[in-house]
Amino acid sequence: MHFLDQAKIYLKSGAGGPGAVSFRREKYVEYGGPDGGNGGKGGDIVLVAVAGLNTLIDFRYTQHFKAARGGHGMGKDRTGASAPDLVIEVPVGTQVLSEDKDEVLADFTEIGQRIVLLEGGMGGRGNASYKTSTNRAPRQHQPGIPSEEMWVWLRLKLLADVGLVGLPNAGKSTFINQVSNAQAKVGDYAFTTLVPKLGVVRHRGREFVLADIPGLIEGAAEGAGIGDRFLGHIERCRVLIHLIDIGGVDPVEAMQVVEEELAAYGEGLEDKARLVALNKIDLADAELAEDYAKELRAAGADDVFPISGATGAGVERLLDAVLGYLPDRTATETKGNEVEDVPEDGGDWSPI
Repeated sequence: MHFLDQAKIYLKSGAGGPGAVSFRREKYVEYGGPDGGNGGKGGDIVLVAVAGLNTLIDFRYTQHFKAARGGHGMGKDRTGASAPDLVIEVPVGTQVLSEDKDEVLADFTEIGQRIVLLEGGMGGRGNASYKTSTNRAPRQHQPGIPSEEMWVWLRLKLLADVGLVGLPNAGKSTFINQVSNAQAKVGDYAFTTLVPKLGVVRHRGREFVLADIPGLIEGAAEGAGIGDRFLGHIERCRVLIHLIDIGGVDPVEAMQVVEEELAAYGEGLEDKARLVALNKIDLADAELAEDYAKELRAAGADDVFPISGATGAGVERLLDAVLGYLPDRTATETKGNEVEDVPEDGGDWSPI
């Protein structure tokens, strides 16, 4: 399945059906009077968030959505049929923006969330509704309320508890494969990850969603590399894991490059809690790893976690720290989870 996180679509609700002009005609009934019924209501445009979707690719092939109009009113006081609502299914995490992208019209954050974006027009009145004691044969009627229409943008922001950031080739794909069943593509070249990837992590009886996004390089905010368009997928994360390759560019420089790009993007990412992980320690000795960790702390990192995404070394301690940022229950957890992986020394475990 191809990944698409933005789409522009056209929406049009159904117009109300016109009322009828009709008069009762029966044998032996000289003055039957008006009996034109009202028109039916037009269909609403309804958006609903459903489980099982994580892309907007369906909207690449279908971009126009029009609800049916209400039925015509008819004689014998028959009201026109109301048109069914047009229900559009979107992934959880989808935002609906105005055509100029200046206003957020709807934000779907929960499964089953349902919003009527455009209301169908009300049906027009038939001539029977205009009958009075002084107007016994009215011929006026209403044509029905016109439909509403608009162009909107759909923007998907994947819902994840934890986000992975770092330079290309920092080992993010290897890390997410180590802690989850994401099966992300791994390669010895930059930008192996081209689209965001989600994985469910289970650790010490807890469960949370981890998001891996394409690597950032200097100038990403201006479009360098893949750019920063995928940073929107980690805006909702509670904590970010910043992976730094111990064998790549200077670790302090690598940390500063990513932090500058997060600050340039804005949307609160520069203030989000971050855990700095010095990755690929299996390719270096312990002394070098400790020296780099000291330099990162001196440069502003609260704590540094030496890890190896390939071997799993140090990953447990990093995940323990992640749990300290999670709520009592994440969106993927169900009631009845029991704590597992109790430390061997039998002591009370703490995420701190």
